[in-house]
Amino acid sequence: MQLFDGWLSGAATLLILALLAWALPRLLDWALWQAVWRPDAEACQAARGVGACWGVVAEKHRLILFGRYPFEEQWRPALVLALWGALAAWSAWVGRGRALIAGWIAGLLGGVLLLRGGFAGLPLVSTDQWGGLPLTLLLALVAIAAAFPIAVALALARRSGPPLLRGLATLYIELVRGVPLVSVLFMASFVFPLLLPPGSNPDVLLRVLVGLSLFAAAYLAETIRAGLQSVPLAQAQAARSLGLTPWQVQRLVLLPQALRAVLPALLNSFISTFKDSSLVTIVSLYELTGALGLALNGDPVWRPFKVEGYLFVTAIYFIGCAAMSAGGRWAERRWRRGG
Repeated sequence: MQLFDGWLSGAATLLILALLAWALPRLLDWALWQAVWRPDAEACQAARGVGACWGVVAEKHRLILFGRYPFEEQWRPALVLALWGALAAWSAWVGRGRALIAGWIAGLLGGVLLLRGGFAGLPLVSTDQWGGLPLTLLLALVAIAAAFPIAVALALARRSGPPLLRGLATLYIELVRGVPLVSVLFMASFVFPLLLPPGSNPDVLLRVLVGLSLFAAAYLAETIRAGLQSVPLAQAQAARSLGLTPWQVQRLVLLPQALRAVLPALLNSFISTFKDSSLVTIVSLYELTGALGLALNGDPVWRPFKVEGYLFVTAIYFIGCAAMSAGGRWAERRWRRGG
């Protein structure tokens, strides 16, 4: 243990322990022992400054989780969440394979169709009414799935493509990485429609998905390129000597080793994309954090308890990121064993 490795380390350790001993009982008292758990606004007002009001979550949870989706139809986004949760559990069990990829494609398409409706007697729900956790997951899943093949193509082009293609890939990556995501979303939502012919106006959700995917692809491309550079050149030479085509060398020899080498960095990019989805609120798409503001900003009774609402949303993000991190560690161990 390095907690008491010298007087400076020991003093820092004792200081941290003292702060925890002072803060932890007060935090538990506020968050648990003195907290109000039922949706009683008067009881929450009486407990302000003493205990947390988790009743705001009990009162507003459907609006936070599903946004402006029609109340009587909220069983549909709930079913979509259950479907994607089952696919995530299946992914942890199966690991990889074409069946898993096909299952995720079918699950995403099925989830979108169920959210949209307009068939089999289901009312049509426009995308501007989608929100909450299903929208957050949809943005993250589609952006990651769309960005990955683009990133592979960019990495291959920048590393071993012809000069023109290499220059274009480099220009794209550096240009996108040089601007914040907020500006990309703003351009996709408000500037891009101005460049289209009159009368054509793609759905705002589609435009945001394209912008988010292209932004994530630039960062993923550099991660994948780093993995390709870590593979010894002799691997490619040996594969070519066996008669493999250049594409077969990349697909069967170099890319599997490169992706395995940079799996933690890839996972970090996936988690960042999941969290970056919260920025779409600026273009009036009410994902999880936007739905929280929608639920509380217009309600003076429950608005004072925003802290508890944000802690609830934080817990959801933490669970999602922790699950992705655990899945990444599991995949890394399995790949290390050659499974």
